[in-house]
Amino acid sequence: MAREMLHIEDLHAWYGESHILHGVNLTVHEGEVVTLLGRNGAGRSTTMRAIVGLTGKRTGSIRIMGKESIGMAPHRVAHLGIGYCPEERGIFASLSAEENLMLPPVLGPDGMSLHEIYDMFPNLKERANSPGTRLSGGEQQMLAVARILRTGARLLLLDEISEGLAPVIVQKLAEMILALKQKGYTIVLVEQNFRFAAPLADRFYVMEHGVIVKQFEKRELRQNTAMLQEYLGV
Repeated sequence: MAREMLHIEDLHAWYGESHILHGVNLTVHEGEVVTLLGRNGAGRSTTMRAIVGLTGKRTGSIRIMGKESIGMAPHRVAHLGIGYCPEERGIFASLSAEENLMLPPVLGPDGMSLHEIYDMFPNLKERANSPGTRLSGGEQQMLAVARILRTGARLLLLDEISEGLAPVIVQKLAEMILALKQKGYTIVLVEQNFRFAAPLADRFYVMEHGVIVKQFEKRELRQNTAMLQEYLGV
C-alpha cells in the first residue's frame, strides 16, 4: 500500500457559529486521484478549505504526509507540500499571465520550472504577456493550477476546476490531471461534473450534510449507480 498523503479523522469545521463539517473521515494515498462527490452545500469545498486552514474553528485530526496540521496556520500548511486551487481561481487582473505565475514562492524541491509548466500548458506560453483580464476561463483555470505546481506541492486540492468551461477545455484539464498522475502527483478533486470526474478518479467519496456517507473504488462504480442517482441525481 502506498503511503498516506492525507489522513483525516473526525474533522469538524465551523464558519462563525455555523457548524458545517460533522466528523469527516477520509484517506488519500500517494499517486491517487480521489474525488469528493455531493450536492452543493454538502460540505465538499469546506473540507478542502478546512484541510489548508481557511475555515474558522476546526477540531479532529488532519495529517498531511504524516504531520498533524490541525493547529497550523495556512502558510505553515503550505510548507507541508500541499497546494490548493480554489473555485474562484484568484487571478490578478492587472498582471500578465507570467507575472501571475511567478507570484507564489517555490516552497519545496519539486517545484516545476517555467519551462516545465509551459511544456504542460502551451496555451500559457502563448499568452505569457497577456493581462489576466484577457485570459479565457480555461486559460485562467490552467494558470491557477500551474501556480501551485511552481510551489513544489505534491498533494493538489482542486475545487470545481471544470465549472463553466467549454467541453474542449474540460478535456484538456482531464489530460492535465492524467499527466500529473503519471508524474506521481496526488490529487483530490471536488467536482459537480460527474462525467469529467468519473474516468479520472481511483476512488470516490460521497458527502451529504457535512459527513462522508459512502466511499468506493473505480471498479465498483457500476454497482453504485443507483446510490449516486439518489445522492447526486446523475
